[in-house]
Amino acid sequence: MGLLSKKDATLIKDPLFDNNPITIQVLGICSALAITAELEASIVMAISVLFVLGLGNVVISLMRNIIPSKIRIIVQLVVVATLVIIVDLVLKAFAYELSKTLSVFVGLIITNCIIMGRFEAFALANGPWRSFLDGIGNSLGYGVILIIVGFFRELLGSGTLLGIQVLGDPIDKTGVYAYGYENNGFMLLAPMALIVVGIIIWVQRSKNRALIEDH
Repeated sequence: MGLLSKKDATLIKDPLFDNNPITIQVLGICSALAITAELEASIVMAISVLFVLGLGNVVISLMRNIIPSKIRIIVQLVVVATLVIIVDLVLKAFAYELSKTLSVFVGLIITNCIIMGRFEAFALANGPWRSFLDGIGNSLGYGVILIIVGFFRELLGSGTLLGIQVLGDPIDKTGVYAYGYENNGFMLLAPMALIVVGIIIWVQRSKNRALIEDH
């Protein structure tokens, strides 16, 4: 953070730890439940939100003085919808199979409450640089939780990471399967994502008691 002032650095660090969008603000829970059964999907969604929120915050900040207050929500939706379309086209061009898996959920980025919340709460009141940092910080905080949840759900549910068998072969009973281990299919169901997020919240708040008092 040497290139950033302490105040600017906080815009990135705060959403990662003390004010995480998912675990503290409880925003973006739907995607955390829906697309984290596979680590690859979690990573792609995290990168997509990083692009949309980082660039979207800058665009809204640049336009903040010319957007009529009565139509600001419509303008914000147009901006985020345009960026989401770009993400969707890139996925279809370079990762078609994954784009089919994420198609519905990529479209739902348009209504992701984290993105609209940052547009309203920050980008409309701050300059482009600080808005960019705020977008990057909040999307990183969101992405980190998605990746953690996706890591454990795929590992324990399928015995794979990024589609690669890492615990052994469940058919030939090699690796941990030789000792009687079985994949936990429950990990691939949406309720388990909520349980994993709950565990992350518990760990985070147990390490920082101030979060309990503030929230």
